[in-house]
Amino acid sequence: MARYTQVATVSWRGGTTGETPEEKIAANRAGQLRLVERACFDQPDFVCMTEVITWYGLNKEHLALIAEPLDGPTIQTFADVARRQACYIIVPIYTWEDGHIFNAQVLLDRNGKISAVYHKIHPTINEIEMGVTPGTEAVVTETDKGRIGFAICFDLNFRDVAEGNAAGGAELVFFSSMYPGGLQLRIWAHDFGVYVASATPGDRARIVDPLGRVLTESDATYNPILSKKLNLDYEVMHLSGNVNQFEAIKEKYGAGIEFDVTRPEAIFCMYSHSPEVTCEEVIREFELEKRFAYYRRASRVRATALPRRK
Repeated sequence: MARYTQVATVSWRGGTTGETPEEKIAANRAGQLRLVERACFDQPDFVCMTEVITWYGLNKEHLALIAEPLDGPTIQTFADVARRQACYIIVPIYTWEDGHIFNAQVLLDRNGKISAVYHKIHPTINEIEMGVTPGTEAVVTETDKGRIGFAICFDLNFRDVAEGNAAGGAELVFFSSMYPGGLQLRIWAHDFGVYVASATPGDRARIVDPLGRVLTESDATYNPILSKKLNLDYEVMHLSGNVNQFEAIKEKYGAGIEFDVTRPEAIFCMYSHSPEVTCEEVIREFELEKRFAYYRRASRVRATALPRRK
């Protein structure tokens, strides 16, 4: 059954005012808050912000001051918005937890409560030298719209983060960053069959579909807020074998089932727009084969054909 969700990301590029570090932190928080409030005009289910939202205009000497406990002022500020707007908000900050500083994405639920915390698995060398502790595992969490995952900036260069999100069944990954990611976002989306929604300072934040297609892209001057309705009842599959069932599926379900085909890659994304049937139910009914199950079967068949060593 269709699982539509409104996703927003905000790309604030700084412009911090204030003389003291404390004033700059407060100004950073206020700048992000203004964009989040604007994003809420579309009644989003999720809003994601850029990496370490209170960092702009500061440097490594201020790390201990920037880092906050999970009940600190930044979380409290956006928890109030999450409650008022009844939406999930991804708040990226440096956190103090158990005597360690982490580069984190904190997920607030619709009641403003902390639902999940992801710690950046791959901080940069500079961050580690500053005193940031690496995270150890991917985080995928269930929401009332579907399963979401997380990644932060430099993580995008490491497959273990993407693989951890995929292993956890993430359908939508939120990427908070200081750099756009560009082609890498599309590669993650395509290779692992997930939506990726990014928030970066300035231009070229993106929302990418599970086939690796860019659905929308930010512009810092004219379009710093991305907002898109996505359908999380989907499955990416290989055309081989499955394409033979397209006609029968359409005959039965009509516009309730959509096939979005990318012929050069020989894959397609099936979406359910039906109020009565899910993609998973259609897969079972018509004995479709999921993409990675097909690849595993192909590898097993290949193994049987390898010449035996004498």
